[in-house]
Amino acid sequence: MSRLKQISEAVRDAGSLGVAELAALTGASEMTIRRDLEVLAAQGVLERYRGGARSLLLRGSEPPFALRSDENTDAKRRIAAVVAGLLADGESVVLDSGTTCLEVARLLHDRRMTVMPLSLHAVNALSSSPALTLLVPGGRPRPGELALTGPLTLASLESLRFDTAVIGCCGLSAEHGMTAFDLEDASVKRAAIASARRVIAAVDASKLTRTALAHVAPVSSLDAVVTDADGDDRVQGLTAAGVTVVTA
Repeated sequence: MSRLKQISEAVRDAGSLGVAELAALTGASEMTIRRDLEVLAAQGVLERYRGGARSLLLRGSEPPFALRSDENTDAKRRIAAVVAGLLADGESVVLDSGTTCLEVARLLHDRRMTVMPLSLHAVNALSSSPALTLLVPGGRPRPGELALTGPLTLASLESLRFDTAVIGCCGLSAEHGMTAFDLEDASVKRAAIASARRVIAAVDASKLTRTALAHVAPVSSLDAVVTDADGDDRVQGLTAAGVTVVTA
């Protein structure tokens, strides 16, 4: 776990913590903690006060994109590489928002396929591709996340049929299925799943211990899950539910 994530979670769980407490928790100097708090304050994670910080995140809320983009990057890139390998040239693909799906987008840049990304981050990553056919949906981008949501996004998905949907999520388990923190994001994910013949979930291991607020779909709607979790109870539960799990 990165130090920024450790600080963010500690402050969120406690409500507020002092610089000295965070230094003791992380083993970093108080000067380093102060710099970290400035970074997290700029990302909207917390609010600084003299000698400490208080959280701006609810316990059930999603950390900002900028913070998540620095988490588990090696695992996300391995997952993205496996997902990209499961996609064939000539396919039409709807690509979900989120940090793992953004890594998939970067690997599809030079592929000959049709891709509709559901975030402006991924649109930007693919916009200069000389080979790929890029479809851009309508919708309203969520601040920071830049995931496209709303009736225009849903209409774009409902009017098309894709070979494959690559879906990210905030939580996944055999019991609770796929879940998301944001209600509008959950609606978009459901529409993307309904628009595709095949559904691949790209999920790093941390998501397999989490259940978020909004239910997206049962695991029975997934054809494959690509994850870095290897053979533990979480994976066995998915496999027992009939899901193909591919380890990155």
